[in-house]
Amino acid sequence: MGEGKVDLANWRFLLSGGALPSGMKKPDAEWITQGIWIEVINLAALPTFQGIDQHISDNIAKWKPLYDSQTPELDPLPAPYETSLNRLQKLCVLRCLRPDKCVPGIQLFVEAEMGRRFIEPPPFDLHAAYKDASVTLPLIFVLSSGSDPVKGLLAYAEQAGMQDRLEYISLGQGQGPKAEKMIADGKSNGKWVLLMNCHLYVSWMATLEKEVEDTDPQKTDPSYRLWLTSMPSPKFPVSVLQNGVKMTNEPPKGLRANIKTALGQLPEERFEATNKPDCWRKVLFGLLLFNAVIIERRKFGPLGWNIAYEFTDSDRDVCLTQTEMLVNDYEVIPYKVISALTSDVNYGGRVTDTFDRRLIADQLTDFVNANVLEVGYKFSPSGNYKTISGETKEAYMAYVESLPVNAFPEIFGLHDNADITCAQKETFTMFETVLSLQPRAASGGGKSRDEVLDEMAEDILSKMPGLFNIEAVQDKYPTIYEESMNTVLQQECVRFNKVIDKLHKSLKDFRKALKGEVVMTAELELMGNQLFVNQVPEMWAKVAYPSLKPLASWVPDLLARLDFIQTWYDNGKPECFWISGYYFPQAFITGVMQNHARKYQLPIDTVTYGYAMRDDIQVETATAPDDGAIVHGMFIEGARWDSNTHLLAESRPKELYTNLPIVHLLPIANRAPPEGGFYKCPIYKTLARFGVLSTTGHSTNFVMTIEIPSDMPQVHWVKRGVAGVAALNV
Repeated sequence: MGEGKVDLANWRFLLSGGALPSGMKKPDAEWITQGIWIEVINLAALPTFQGIDQHISDNIAKWKPLYDSQTPELDPLPAPYETSLNRLQKLCVLRCLRPDKCVPGIQLFVEAEMGRRFIEPPPFDLHAAYKDASVTLPLIFVLSSGSDPVKGLLAYAEQAGMQDRLEYISLGQGQGPKAEKMIADGKSNGKWVLLMNCHLYVSWMATLEKEVEDTDPQKTDPSYRLWLTSMPSPKFPVSVLQNGVKMTNEPPKGLRANIKTALGQLPEERFEATNKPDCWRKVLFGLLLFNAVIIERRKFGPLGWNIAYEFTDSDRDVCLTQTEMLVNDYEVIPYKVISALTSDVNYGGRVTDTFDRRLIADQLTDFVNANVLEVGYKFSPSGNYKTISGETKEAYMAYVESLPVNAFPEIFGLHDNADITCAQKETFTMFETVLSLQPRAASGGGKSRDEVLDEMAEDILSKMPGLFNIEAVQDKYPTIYEESMNTVLQQECVRFNKVIDKLHKSLKDFRKALKGEVVMTAELELMGNQLFVNQVPEMWAKVAYPSLKPLASWVPDLLARLDFIQTWYDNGKPECFWISGYYFPQAFITGVMQNHARKYQLPIDTVTYGYAMRDDIQVETATAPDDGAIVHGMFIEGARWDSNTHLLAESRPKELYTNLPIVHLLPIANRAPPEGGFYKCPIYKTLARFGVLSTTGHSTNFVMTIEIPSDMPQVHWVKRGVAGVAALNV
């Protein structure tokens, strides 16, 4: 940028994607999804890429190999773009067609432009950091989840002959005076003082700042050093951070690295423990592998866990100690007890989400069972991970060395597509991080930033309808005993009115502020910054329904929802309900049940839902059933619905989400749940799956569970992370 090599409009597109969609119609090719095409037509709006949408539309066969490729970041683009575009512009094309490959693409870009050393993390060197510190300059470990620098520091203290002169304390309420006493003692007697978890004692940070500032080199023993550990926190004293020597050590990435580290920490004699050492070693290895699997599952985002739990080394150590005791004390190894303690207590104590609790129990069954004792037992279908007959720590270390560096999704029970989901998550997280660090940039490409924003605001305003007339809705659809849907419609109108009102007011104020007619408040300025980078402004998101869509997709989605409500008002209750169009779908689900209970004079607490997948009817021609309601608009992630077999089936390659057919929600009194042959599938509002935990034990993002017919055991789909979603993120 400093040398003028980067076009700012291209740079902005790479980080944030396109603006609102308007342009050519999507070509009729299955692999070009709506999300890809929105990005392409916005890319074509940039001067450098004019006509690329037409070129892709006319040359589908030339572009498809790039989409199908294992390494699209290395492959040439179809002519003339291979020669006419520079490296950064090729990354913009990669963002449109294969966002999952942007990270390796950017690594290649950095290596070519700046050198390889910028993409290789340096080894962690505590001694080099120590040499840079002094009595007045503390050493600060910036913690990242899963890494524990304290073990390394204790080992280094021993090496430096300071193990007897190292004092440490974990900060928290009431620990301030003890810490101050330690620091005073350290300064006068030349000790090392380690204060752990500074982020947990925010109110004491001012005292820490004063202690560091008041350190007089003339009156302090030269051996004194202050070591601090803290998670990133806005309350950490800035002067201490600026003057200190900062270090961070990422935890080992990857399944193999995780098992290797865990094995390395176990003493040799642990492998000979218990009165059944041969059985114990195999169970031990199964537990280490399980620990690595549930930690590494986090990288797959919501497909791995609904909530990313911070499992620690101590969780693993407690499991190993308890299991060692149980193997030793019982003639027959009590696998059920080990499973319950591991999945419900030791790890399960952290797991708060209902469906995550189901997952951890099902995941454990592969790693803790009687078959683990058989040499060659496969922990995954490929047999890459299996029970070995090793008798020493070295034998296990050698086996772990032979494992693949990058674990395939099968060991986690996931589909191969999970790698794509994981890579896309990494890409968009990186872009969001870089975006958050950007200065307020000019727009580039001819128009000033303010002109671009004014046009966007005008465009959104022109599309936004007026408020719903609540009184007219109440007159036409009054609250009556026989029809709960009237109440649902009224509530939806009230909720959506808040969103419409906020958009109208904020956009009008923002346009006035751009012209200088009113003051540009901090809130309006933030809104402008977010509009500029294709994000939904925070002030809108606060009053709107949960959504992960970028602004370019969010506005059309909101308009479609408003149109759904308006059509309902104009033409009467829909024959088939668009469940994704509701602001609060739970009210609709309760309403259908309430209607049924009132119609047949049933106590509502005896009524539950039955589910029928109606892949034989289309939305356009569907007619409302006598009982219950039919709904459409749901997607499924991690699997697909097969309309030939009428069962849940494995996803096709690169197909991350597919449509669920129309579902008939049929309330039934005193329904006995079916024995098997189905998957109990949770439905969420967004792909994040994570929400605030409500009193029911479910997240606020959770809508309902439906039963989808399947010829595979439920455990298979649980480990696949299969869930339904009402709205995608594109």
